[in-house]
Amino acid sequence: MASEILFHTEEGGNPPAEGSWQELRTWIVAVITQRGGKASAINYIFCGDNYLHQMNVEYLDHDTLTDIITFPYEAFPLVSGDLFISTERVADNASDLGSSYTDELHRVIIHGILHLCGQGDKTDEEAKEMRELEDRALSLRPASLLIG
Repeated sequence: MASEILFHTEEGGNPPAEGSWQELRTWIVAVITQRGGKASAINYIFCGDNYLHQMNVEYLDHDTLTDIITFPYEAFPLVSGDLFISTERVADNASDLGSSYTDELHRVIIHGILHLCGQGDKTDEEAKEMRELEDRALSLRPASLLIG
């Protein structure tokens, strides 16, 4: 199955600039391949806090705000699923961390991919490894994605 990575917008979402989508796809596939996976159908849905909060309550029974919720379709090594990202939460986190919006958005984009590749982040050790894998993936971005 050929990879298909699509970008969608729901209520309150602020997706990456359409001109960057192909480079994002190439980068995402490179990270998946590096992890030993095969990219399949991946949908990114960019939304606002309210939209993602409702999903978090309805599907995960978590009454909290979050930056991403990942729903896998397949088991690794196939990498396929829906990734819902609150761009409002991303913007707030970027501000809190002193990071650019683009860097934080890319971190969250790849965070979801790493979850689809089987990486957890529930324990301190897993969270540390997740952060290291995110940093490694971010270092692979083409220079053209760093603008913004």
